[in-house]
Amino acid sequence: MELYINRIAHYLPERTLHNSYFKDINGLDDEWIYSRTGIRTRSVADSGENTNTMAIKAVDLAVKTLPYPVEEVDLIITATYSPYDTVATPSHMVQRRYHIENAQCLTVSAACSSFINAMEIAQGYFAMGKATKALVIGSENNSLYANETDPQSGHLWGDGAVALFVSPHDYSGLDARIVDIHTRGLGHIGKAAEGVYLRPRHGGIAMPDGRDVFVNACHYMVEALEHVTRKYGKTVRDLDWVSPHQANQRIIKTISRQTDIPEDRFLMNIEHRGNTGNPSCAISLSENMDKVKPGDLVGLAVFGGGYSCGAMLLQF
Repeated sequence: MELYINRIAHYLPERTLHNSYFKDINGLDDEWIYSRTGIRTRSVADSGENTNTMAIKAVDLAVKTLPYPVEEVDLIITATYSPYDTVATPSHMVQRRYHIENAQCLTVSAACSSFINAMEIAQGYFAMGKATKALVIGSENNSLYANETDPQSGHLWGDGAVALFVSPHDYSGLDARIVDIHTRGLGHIGKAAEGVYLRPRHGGIAMPDGRDVFVNACHYMVEALEHVTRKYGKTVRDLDWVSPHQANQRIIKTISRQTDIPEDRFLMNIEHRGNTGNPSCAISLSENMDKVKPGDLVGLAVFGGGYSCGAMLLQF
């Protein structure tokens, strides 16, 4: 069954923190942070904002031009590792806001790979005949769990959400076709148990071994892209655009060198958004949709703590 992305929209909090904010908190100045991460500012949830509210705002934006009634959605999946409420999840709150009576609702977590995992789960529901129209959401409130005094990773995190409506129909004639999705768990490699963690009552979110994360992210994001392009009879060099997880600009630059894909073909927003976690690959696509033309082949690639990786191939 062919699937298409009928609408995509993102929400980013208005509040931003410049690198200078961290000078008095963890001793790191603007140039030190930027030279090692590519981050200048990050979007941060304000008081009253959380994983649920940001998810709803992203959906609100996507619904504005949705080519069918939102009530026809029968599957809502949210990807998050930074929940506001582990019971009343973003999926359930979106269902409630729009009174989508017949939707199945669930939330998935695979760290920063969660969004691609959620897309693959939706693909499975369609394959089983258990969904006709799906809404996939990625939402992270990293700042809720971040320890800003941590000089290793306290300055990395941003917040935001993305919403995609998916169905077997190309409503505009220009909707992006989902060619393939690939995910893989990697808990058996490297320092997966300690490289990145989020322990709500035991230190929050941290990245004590960024080097191990860096090395494995560079390798497995490329491997995931190779998997989805090879199945389509292409190579990674055939990609017109890559929208990667926005964890660190140095990771993206390294992947560019490894694949011989020029840096200007990577869709990036990390300089102004920070690491927005699992929705970052789709937020960067949504923010740069004006660059993507009909016929373009776009690859999304992710790597998550724990570890895990994934990729999605889109044909516009």
